[in-house]
Amino acid sequence: MLKDFYEKAAESTAFAQQKQPAPEIFDSEYKGMQSSNGGVVGMLEVIESDFARLEADTKASEESSQKEYDEFMTDSATDKSKKTTDIEHKTAKKQDENQSLTQTLEDLQGTQEELDAALAYFDKLKPSCVDAGVSFEERVARRKEEIESLHQALQILNGKDISF
Repeated sequence: MLKDFYEKAAESTAFAQQKQPAPEIFDSEYKGMQSSNGGVVGMLEVIESDFARLEADTKASEESSQKEYDEFMTDSATDKSKKTTDIEHKTAKKQDENQSLTQTLEDLQGTQEELDAALAYFDKLKPSCVDAGVSFEERVARRKEEIESLHQALQILNGKDISF
């Protein structure tokens, strides 16, 4: 609209102004801003082209950003589902391990009680078996005597006469 208006305005003689020859100091006749380098219309055309370029760049950038966002959301959803599954499996494994630990601790406690009872019984028997206050030589001599006694008893049972 502006372009049409300024084109018509340049040729219009609606005002009483008449074209006068250019003063001697000018090289050529003054034709207004519309004719030199596009004037207002030229400036508006530059603004329009800049706006169109900016709009195209913005749309391309927005489409690219939307694509990146969609990929990120898809990856995030996949990652979240994997991690949720991992949490469920690890929670179940933890419960199994806790149950196994409880059972093992109960078994350990029972075994420890049996060991304590066996050690107490051993402590009761130890003085009569090991620590009789007899030296090693005396024990060896007694063992020999006991073995000889057992041989003599065996001979008596077999019906042989024993001579001393």
